[in-house]
Amino acid sequence: MNQLTITFRQLIFLLTGIFFLTTTSFSQAPQLSEKSINDFQVKGFHLDLRIQIMKPEALHNLAEELAGFGMNTLIMEYEASFPYESHPLIPNRYAYSKNEIRSFISFCDSLGIDVIPMQQSFGHVEYILRNYKYAELREDQKEISQVCPLEYDLNKKLFTDLFTEMAAEHPSEYFHIGGDETYLLGHCDECKEFVEENGKSNLYINHIKMLCDIVIDLGKRPVLWADIALKYPEAIGNLPKETVFIDWNYGWKLNHFGDVEKLGASQYEVWGAPSLRSSPDNYFLSLWDKHLKNFHDFIPAGRSLGYSGMILTSWSTSGQYSTLFEARSKIIDLSPIRIVYPLTAFRILIAAYAEAIIIENPLDINSFLIDYCNERFGFNKKQTKEFWSALTTTPNELLNGNVYNENTLNIAMMLDSTRKAVKTLKKFKPVQNNAEYEHFILMMEMRENYLHFNELERRANSDDFKSVQLPQLLSELELVMEKAKRIDKKYILLNKDVYYTSELELENESRNLPVNLLYNRLNRIR
Repeated sequence: MNQLTITFRQLIFLLTGIFFLTTTSFSQAPQLSEKSINDFQVKGFHLDLRIQIMKPEALHNLAEELAGFGMNTLIMEYEASFPYESHPLIPNRYAYSKNEIRSFISFCDSLGIDVIPMQQSFGHVEYILRNYKYAELREDQKEISQVCPLEYDLNKKLFTDLFTEMAAEHPSEYFHIGGDETYLLGHCDECKEFVEENGKSNLYINHIKMLCDIVIDLGKRPVLWADIALKYPEAIGNLPKETVFIDWNYGWKLNHFGDVEKLGASQYEVWGAPSLRSSPDNYFLSLWDKHLKNFHDFIPAGRSLGYSGMILTSWSTSGQYSTLFEARSKIIDLSPIRIVYPLTAFRILIAAYAEAIIIENPLDINSFLIDYCNERFGFNKKQTKEFWSALTTTPNELLNGNVYNENTLNIAMMLDSTRKAVKTLKKFKPVQNNAEYEHFILMMEMRENYLHFNELERRANSDDFKSVQLPQLLSELELVMEKAKRIDKKYILLNKDVYYTSELELENESRNLPVNLLYNRLNRIR
């Protein structure tokens, strides 16, 4: 490559090197030219550790990767992976040790990355409320995602304990308290009565203010997701002036939750947040084009609104869980409703985001893809076009045996297109970064097998399905199951350096459960 004509984008790709599957280290982040630096003071990444807990070494490699991309902030949504000593029922089997966390934060500090801890403290706290020790805090005894905001003293004691212990390990001036998607706001009888007299905004803001005050007493600035405050803004001015809001927008209109212009013009600091993985992304579907368009549209909008930061969110699951109960409502277990393919496959979107936040104009998606695929895999423009077309083929959801919101497309047609896409992806041989490319192939193989199963399931549910057709259907289900075994092995092989094998095995089991259940039910009849 001619060093005199190397582009800034190519420099970034070269300096950031190999994704965090490797242990390649970098001495410093790339030096950005003044022309490339924009008005976002906070250039960040959000790591969701609700499931898919990364090994400590993998965390270090990710931090190096992010620093190489010019990011200076990492929000750690630990959930049950933080090793609370004051509340030992909360951490899960994959929780980090305090020494591992201290080592990681020190390493990030050496890279110029501020690690902001996040502790959900209103909704999305199933992993806490599942334990009957905290049952009195539940807004609902069956839907255990949310604390009752009127349990003021109990909430204050619990979250003072948790915030204090977590804040002690994080030097950052910020502390993220969550606060999003409080769908049960005003649900219990006491809260309904409160809302009738005082409104939902006061119910929400009173609890959030209590949490913010705890954070400020710890010498930190509270950060929270902006959706509920935007939806019920009447009492928002009661929050401390130190509060930072994050306006998350994954492709909808700017005022989807509420008036963002008023929020941006308020006394509060505001950051924006596009997404790398979000609904309906899952094991079998990733809406690549949607996320690139999200970067293209929302990041410039956030800049024009005066947002001082931008955070790329990375949701491993929806944050909603299916709860398994025994008699008298004792909770046995929680299962995430939606699981997304691990972060190991999404370097290309991290790179796109990293470019989008440092350029003045909206991201040129086509130009970005051509440069990225050339630098990472050695593809020319024609190969890049074929690769991207294969990766994004028929990105449609399924619902009850049909293609969701689509009358001209059926599962069989999607399956045929996906099989062709797999062949296209396999025909290309990258000159480098083969491990990264293998994730794309595996993701498409998963989708192919998923569509094959759904086509068989649709046939089994049709009105004209009879017992005489069982042998043929079972034979095809066996093919799906055999292919699933090969996919499972490859899934562990490609991800075992980043995630724990035991968790990957559980994901394989969960992913294959619908196929195995249908096969065993039908096989019993034969």
